[in-house]
Amino acid sequence: MNSANSAAVVVGVDGSEPSLRAVRLAAAEAARRHRPLRVVHGFIWPLLHVPVSPAPDAPAGGGLRHQAEELVAAAVAEAEATVPGLTISGEIIDGEAAAVLVGESPTAALIVLGDRGLGGFTSLVVGSVAVQVAAYADCPVLVARGVEHPGEPVLVGLDGSPASRLAAEFAAETAVARDAPLLAVHAYRHPPSTRPGDMQPLVYDAEQLHHEEDQVLAESLTGLAERHPELRLTRRAVRGRAGAVLAEASRSAQLVVVGGQGRGQVSGLLLGSVSQSVLHHAHCPVAVVRAPR
Repeated sequence: MNSANSAAVVVGVDGSEPSLRAVRLAAAEAARRHRPLRVVHGFIWPLLHVPVSPAPDAPAGGGLRHQAEELVAAAVAEAEATVPGLTISGEIIDGEAAAVLVGESPTAALIVLGDRGLGGFTSLVVGSVAVQVAAYADCPVLVARGVEHPGEPVLVGLDGSPASRLAAEFAAETAVARDAPLLAVHAYRHPPSTRPGDMQPLVYDAEQLHHEEDQVLAESLTGLAERHPELRLTRRAVRGRAGAVLAEASRSAQLVVVGGQGRGQVSGLLLGSVSQSVLHHAHCPVAVVRAPR
């Protein structure tokens, strides 16, 4: 995440209701983090060689470019109404939405977007733009979905991987900014293999396994309380599939945070199976934290 004081929270908009929900979430998050808010619209039509200005005989105020200006202005107004006094700017950038937002990410504190936008297939739980940005962005990505539950904890899923440690740090910062407790969850299923191709033992001590997995969780949280002394932290090791465990726990969370790629993921994947599962099935907003490329 860009640590410069000038780094903005960036929200992608397209005029849809999900993107307006993202604007409200982004404005609140920018205020909590003492950051400016930047409203961005990816304007794809010039890339498709579609005329964007009104026809010569058309009424004034027509054309695709003017429509884009209006939707950005509406999003800025929505943000101003959500957090009066917040520093807000808006910009139209020629390009496809996901590419534009990924292009913003190296200098952004956070990217926020809706779970689905205009033109999304109704059968998709989470739109392709949200998945692409979560997979490629160089800063944390917050997807506005489900329902926030004020007063409930910020939830973070950890597996001991470097990515999950980044997720823990982001989750702690977020919990402190929201004055919320942090619930750290580690899901496990079997004793871990020590080498590729190892067979899983048929008999093992369940209590000992739980203790060992709880230690994995504790190690992921090393130093967090010292860096954030005001943090109210609870940890929980749970047996089960990580995606399902986190989705169920998100029913009583205000936000769920996951690493972009965890332990045991195929190295070529930019977005791990657990983070994808949580993006599609969580009942509250989801933040995905990846290591910068």
